[in-house]
Amino acid sequence: QVQLVESGGGLVQPGGSLRLSCAASGRILRVNAMGWYRQAPGKQRELVAVITRSGSDNYADSVKGRFTISRDNDKNTVYLQMNSLKPEDTAVYYCNADSVLTVQGFNSYWGQGTQVTVSS
Repeated sequence: QVQLVESGGGLVQPGGSLRLSCAASGRILRVNAMGWYRQAPGKQRELVAVITRSGSDNYADSVKGRFTISRDNDKNTVYLQMNSLKPEDTAVYYCNADSVLTVQGFNSYWGQGTQVTVSS
């Protein structure tokens, strides 16, 4: 019923920028929080940034000052502007929508991920 699709990943040089987008589609009544997670090779999935419907956001220490999360509530879309990218930012980035309300109740959903590679 609900699907999250990420876009915007790719290859970028260190110091460059990239913008990720994630759109939640389906018979959605409301989405509370949306966020971005990432998983690097051999590592656990970690929180990158999260934003509530009201606009309150939170970031991992490693990306503070470099990444900016935003959302469009009407379109159920979340964005992640990534600046000053570092090689250690290389990972598969996953979109998450938490407490998604549909006619069937609440649930959380994950996107399939988009690859971000920072390399010279």
